[in-house]
Amino acid sequence: MGKQLQVQSHTKHNPLLPGTLEMLVLRILAEGPMHGYGIAQSISDLSGHVLGVTEGSLYPALSRLLKQGWAAAEWGVSENKRRARFYSLTAAGRKQLGIERESFGRVIGAIARIMQAPNGRHSAKS
Repeated sequence: MGKQLQVQSHTKHNPLLPGTLEMLVLRILAEGPMHGYGIAQSISDLSGHVLGVTEGSLYPALSRLLKQGWAAAEWGVSENKRRARFYSLTAAGRKQLGIERESFGRVIGAIARIMQAPNGRHSAKS
């Protein structure tokens, strides 16, 4: 399995759920076209510097999004006058982002219910 988005910590990096990086990249691209470094910076900035992504994780994720047709790319010039590949969200990517948001919301809700459940209070159904 490929590298994943990492949670920044003073002691170690912990991988997040598979697919999380792609979902976050789709969300960032919903704001408009952006180059890879800008995407990584946006993820870090918007997460309060809790989440970080390396080039070794980001570019394979972008490649997967391109193959799925959820993102498009074209060459342009960055703010510092360097040639850069700019990624944008496609209509299919916007639709996928909606699906990912809904699915992620269900997973987060389920985790929250488990974490907030009183100790010793569970029902196992067979």
